[in-house]
Amino acid sequence: MDVVMLSRVQYALNTCFHYLYPPISIGLGLMLVIMEGIYMKTKKVHYKEMTSFWVKIFALTFALGVATGLVQTFGFGTNWARYSRFVGDVFGSALAAEGIFAFFLEAGFLGVLLFGWERVSPKMHYFSTICVALGAHFSAVWIIVANSWMQTPAGYVIEQTPIGPRAVVTNFWEMVFNPSSLDRLLHVLLGCWLTGAFFVISVSAYYLLRKKFQPIARSMMKLGLFVAIVSLFLQLLSGDRSARLIAQFQPAKLAAFEGLYKTVPSTPVSVIGWVDTKAETVHSLQIPAALSVMTYRDLNTPVAGLDQIDRKEWPNVALVFQTYHLMVVMWALMVLIVLLGFWYWKRRRLEKSPWLLWTMICSVLLPHIAQQAGWISTEVGRQPWLVWKLLKTSDGVSATITSGQVQGSLTMFTVIYILLFALFIFLLNRKIKHGPETLLVQYEDPLYRNVLQGK
Repeated sequence: MDVVMLSRVQYALNTCFHYLYPPISIGLGLMLVIMEGIYMKTKKVHYKEMTSFWVKIFALTFALGVATGLVQTFGFGTNWARYSRFVGDVFGSALAAEGIFAFFLEAGFLGVLLFGWERVSPKMHYFSTICVALGAHFSAVWIIVANSWMQTPAGYVIEQTPIGPRAVVTNFWEMVFNPSSLDRLLHVLLGCWLTGAFFVISVSAYYLLRKKFQPIARSMMKLGLFVAIVSLFLQLLSGDRSARLIAQFQPAKLAAFEGLYKTVPSTPVSVIGWVDTKAETVHSLQIPAALSVMTYRDLNTPVAGLDQIDRKEWPNVALVFQTYHLMVVMWALMVLIVLLGFWYWKRRRLEKSPWLLWTMICSVLLPHIAQQAGWISTEVGRQPWLVWKLLKTSDGVSATITSGQVQGSLTMFTVIYILLFALFIFLLNRKIKHGPETLLVQYEDPLYRNVLQGK
């Protein structure tokens, strides 16, 4: 592979591995605020125990997220120097705002969240929990703003310099609120909330299956199912809005999402299938006119196909099509699991259904798969543009880097990430098996304590 493709593969590896952790932190941040809020309202001690347990897992994922995120920052300067020069003014302001409004807020209150249970007042501790959750969310805000600007640039001018053109911000707020930033931010945050909710559902199902910590597990399960069903519904609305924006600003990407090579009236939606790139067609189960209705709210208006776009600007249609539909399938599976969970919970049969509990344990993977697939379809669907209609990917790579250098660093990152992921799973498994026991000595009822410990 040439240096451009190798650099793309390396950055994709860094991004996909890093993006395992921020969604957990953001999703668990919301769950912690809700859990501790219920404790503050009801004073039921097992909600305090629940919050304390999840705080430790939050801290673990936060640490991995910070460590892997730093690698991406260095990657801009090593592999993508020309791109960094072009977007430096835009990204400098956005990433500086992330450091001020997100990282310092999150890191500053994390110590109080972790160690302040008996050292500060309950209200101060809850305030710290809220600040940490807001910090995690603000981090997503500024990263999505920067990425959205690459999709739909706004609030800038192109300035010619002796070493090449660069984008210069002329209106900061127009850059922040570019046409796609709010919709993409909502879509990403909802995905993060689903990640946190299904993490809680998975651990709760594990405890219910093993008959351990059952009172806490039941409360966690109920909370996880509620957050999941609300987020899934909102995600459906958000996805519809995002697709309409893509049709307006990036028609080639929407055409690749659906494998739409030819513009036809009453444009259908492909439910499931595959792309034949040689014949330039898609073999799929289709819903007639559905894409026209979703995009234009009209049965007959055609959605632009790839035949209306310069072939040089076509993305990898097969990859975009499959990853986009994989994301949609993951959403549908999450909906099914949550509905089954509520159905069996209402009939008091959940704890007597090992098959469903095992399904819920494994469901922790679904939001991660959906997010990885969604990002791949979004970023590959933008190709060959690195910044839409302004900078091509081939023009953003560092001028002096060689294929051998990228291959060496790619191998190094792969080995390190495998080791880091193994360490993360080991520590996570140990914390989950240990369970929420740290405050059990405060319970006065020994029988209740034994139930929580699974005795």
